[in-house]
Amino acid sequence: MKPRQQRMLAVGLSLSGLIIAAILTFKAFEENMMFFITITDVVENNKAPIDREFRVGGLVVSDSITRETGSLTMSFILTDNRNQLTVNYTGVLPDLFREGQGVVAIGKLNQNVFIADTILAKHDENYMPPEVIDSLKDHVAETKEGY
Repeated sequence: MKPRQQRMLAVGLSLSGLIIAAILTFKAFEENMMFFITITDVVENNKAPIDREFRVGGLVVSDSITRETGSLTMSFILTDNRNQLTVNYTGVLPDLFREGQGVVAIGKLNQNVFIADTILAKHDENYMPPEVIDSLKDHVAETKEGY
């Protein structure tokens, strides 16, 4: 094989390796990416992914928490001050979970009920996930514009 052919083969193999590495990297990012969807987008706009987990956040509605007796299964309602979404969760809740507090739930939507695998509660009185703050601010801005 001539030196020129060897260089072309080396360049071709290197380029092929880079393309394969890029494809594998993007595939890994896609599989591990988790979207934040607002409650309004889930309820009104049907933008929730069907076949993958996503995050939804809002405030726990007062007097909405119900627990199954003798079980770790519970249900509560989240709101973004515009719409509400029922969340079902089985497991131990964070210590700071309570009514009127901001939470983020991770899970899947099943017939207009969000089945959560994980519940994240805010860690002090000043913290709320940025996505939830933005969602609540957007609703307040829309409400003010509507009057």
